Order: sequence, then C-alpha cells, then structure tokens
Amino acid sequence: MTLNDLFETIKARKTADPSSSWTAQLLSKGPEKCAEKFGEEAIEAIIEAVKGDKAGLTAEAADVIYHLMVMLASRDISLDDVVDELAKRQAKSGIAEKASR
Repeated sequence: MTLNDLFETIKARKTADPSSSWTAQLLSKGPEKCAEKFGEEAIEAIIEAVKGDKAGLTAEAADVIYHLMVMLASRDISLDDVVDELAKRQAKSGIAEKASR
C-alpha cells in the first residue's frame, strides 16, 4: 500500500458509517478531534524517539502519518497539495525557506 492508496481510503471513509470504521468515527467528530488525535500521536512518537526505541518509533511514526492524513482529509487538503508545497520548498535552502515564513 502506498501513501496515496492510504489517503484515498481515508477520503472514502468521510462518507462511511462511523460505526463501520475507526477512520469514519474520527472524521465524524470533526477537524478539531482529528487535530487533537494527531497531536497525541506526535507526542507518543517524540517519546519513543527520546527513548531510542526503534521499533516503538517506527510504530508511532506510522500512527503519526496516518493521523496527519486524517487531519488533512478533515480539512479537504489533499496529499498532492502537501507534495506540491514540499516541491516548492525544494528549490530553496532550508534556511532561506524558514526565513521567508
């Protein structure tokens, strides 16, 4: 499964019965809940990184990516939008890009 496949599945769950899937349940609670869950998963990934637990960090990183996509879908932001933004930034140095914000 690619990230694009996962994102398409997440988008399809926006109209699914919330009792049928975790993604549909999360999306039905609105963007604020999706953002909250993303934040929780990000903190868990930070904890695993600090502990140096490679397997734990790998699992939490998967959770972070999934919940980031759910949060994006909840606000109708496509994965392509994010990829396009990254492509724009690739042409600049990280220091110059950060200074422009």
